[in-house]
Amino acid sequence: MSVPKRTSPWCWVPTLYVAEGLPYALALSVSVVLYKNLGLSNAAIAFYTGWLYLPWVIKPLWSPVVDALRTRRWWIGAMQFCLGAALAGIALTIPTTHFLQLTLMFFWLVAFASATHDVAADGFYLLALPERDQSFFSGVRNTSYRIAAIVAQGQLVVLAGIIHGQTGSFSTAWLVVFALMAVVFLAFSIYHRWILPRPVNDLADGPEPQKRFTENFFSTFATFFQKPKIGTLLAFILLYRFGEAQLLNVAKFFLLDPRASGGLALTDDQFGWIYGHIGVSALLVGGLLGGWVVSRRGLKFWLWPMLLAIHLPDAVFIWLASAQPENLYAIGAGVAIEQFGYGFGFTAFMLYLIRIARGPHATAHYALCTGFMALGMMLPGMWSGWLQQQLGYKLFFIWVILATIPSFLVATKIPLEPEFGKRQAF
Repeated sequence: MSVPKRTSPWCWVPTLYVAEGLPYALALSVSVVLYKNLGLSNAAIAFYTGWLYLPWVIKPLWSPVVDALRTRRWWIGAMQFCLGAALAGIALTIPTTHFLQLTLMFFWLVAFASATHDVAADGFYLLALPERDQSFFSGVRNTSYRIAAIVAQGQLVVLAGIIHGQTGSFSTAWLVVFALMAVVFLAFSIYHRWILPRPVNDLADGPEPQKRFTENFFSTFATFFQKPKIGTLLAFILLYRFGEAQLLNVAKFFLLDPRASGGLALTDDQFGWIYGHIGVSALLVGGLLGGWVVSRRGLKFWLWPMLLAIHLPDAVFIWLASAQPENLYAIGAGVAIEQFGYGFGFTAFMLYLIRIARGPHATAHYALCTGFMALGMMLPGMWSGWLQQQLGYKLFFIWVILATIPSFLVATKIPLEPEFGKRQAF
């Protein structure tokens, strides 16, 4: 069957960005629930899964290889096939004696393949869509990415909970879930190999452009660190989510841990509905609202309200840890408030990365910004489980609130123009 010359973006943009969002959520969120169900300690889970951020930290360093060696279209198909194989490997090794070492090995493969897929998919999007369509479909791709998070953290965790309820085995439940995802990604690789358009400008750069890149890379890298107030800018990137980075995994532990350990003792299916459906939906709404209000008044006007929005709702977990409510609606409302604030406040962070990256090397500098962003999540997240075990949940959540103070301090030092972020300013 031949592919039409002009494939509608509706046929491939949503599925491509669902395929981009799913492995990210599986590696960095669903893996936490998996290992919690399989009996690992909070400290071990946070440490081991924290390392999975590394491919996104160093992604800017190998992204030129994607451009130089093959077409973006080829990389998309290859990485989706690789993701399917890696997810099958996770499924097959979950019931084994050395499940931790083996599944982590395959999660690393998922993480590297996913980060590479991000590079190829984002580059392909810019090549395959006419510029007049890119702004419209940016909303479609962002929504598709969030839908993937809802599916992974919501429906898949709910499915694992249902299978566990029927079989009594978490190993069986998660084997089925990851086997299902392996089949989905093999199907994605076949579908996208058939449906993706073949833009004439999707060409491998070849050895000469690769050589030129090597020659220019260090100068491009150097110009990033020559930006005015670069120390303050890097501190802002690394510290904006310092508290949230520690809360992210521990919030999941807290919802799943038994009440005797200070948790809320949710089952997997309850967790999936509350955190994966309600929480991620509130995150999406907060992000959409944040983008809309900034476009009207600018980032400078909204920076401090957004800082407060991303940090103060973390205090909801202090109340949840103190009261340990059994009412699922109360728990869901608390999670929704925290996630809505996170989505609203995260808008300011992402827009400021664009502001930092402005200049002649905007694409490369934005990639470096996102690498530092991932590092800012990776390092605090790795020690968060150990710290929670030392403090207990209530004191840990108080510490999270205190850990937000550096972000407020560094925000007073960053340069920001009054008109930046307004719609007419772009």
